[in-house]
Amino acid sequence: MTDHNHQVAIVTGAGGTLCSEMARALAAKGIKIALLGRDIKKLKIVEEQIAAAGGISLAISTDVTDQASVEQAQKIILEQLGKFNILINGAGGNQTEAITTINEFDPKELTNTDPDFRGFFNLDMDRFLEVIKTNSMGSIIPSFVFGKTMAFHGGGSIINIASMSSYRALSRVAAYAFAKSGMVSFTQWLGAYLAPANIRVNAIAPGFFLNERSTKLLTTPEGFTERGASIMKLSPMKKFGKAPQLIGTMNYLLDDEASGFVTGITISVDGGFLACGGI
Repeated sequence: MTDHNHQVAIVTGAGGTLCSEMARALAAKGIKIALLGRDIKKLKIVEEQIAAAGGISLAISTDVTDQASVEQAQKIILEQLGKFNILINGAGGNQTEAITTINEFDPKELTNTDPDFRGFFNLDMDRFLEVIKTNSMGSIIPSFVFGKTMAFHGGGSIINIASMSSYRALSRVAAYAFAKSGMVSFTQWLGAYLAPANIRVNAIAPGFFLNERSTKLLTTPEGFTERGASIMKLSPMKKFGKAPQLIGTMNYLLDDEASGFVTGITISVDGGFLACGGI
């Protein structure tokens, strides 16, 4: 990580709150950034921010769950930015139709057709599967495509983005939790598998960080929603995270001197959420 001016990093989900912050932080070091995601408008905003700060980046509309789309993005990256040795798998997310509106079974869900009332038994299974696909294959396929090229060029570092749902089955978000719990296992597996290729694979599990969606879900002008208050009860630091607070962990995991003997781990950045039993 010392010769930043000759490095290229790929960041998926780069239009989001957390990964855009990671992309800007890497670009500030002189690393060229490939910004990948579905929404090119969001990516262009980040690209412009990086350019305004004197950095170099390239926004590429990419469906990370589609191998052909990722391979096309790789072709563009190699042609315009050069070979890369950093991959941050940040693409993910949830869908309303895959989230229950209740925390436990209610007999009404067996017959209720109101779209605003969702128990497990009247979720949309197509949307449920899309959430699983985005949050699993959306990291596996980029690791498959970009990891192969990194191995060919001599190594690098991959960071996956896990979640508090990786460790606790948080209420309402079964599909998301299913996929994110698998991300910890995949990180361990891939870290062990790619060690001979000189590729380290680790993950960051952010706690509750506010973005546009979660701000509406967890806060009110007066304070917290019921769900937000529940999170605060289990958060020893009694606050939500801010995107810049992930950067130190990212830098550590990408530094071949500081973490050169580290692979297959997941680091939680959660304000103590996982350490709190609630009693």
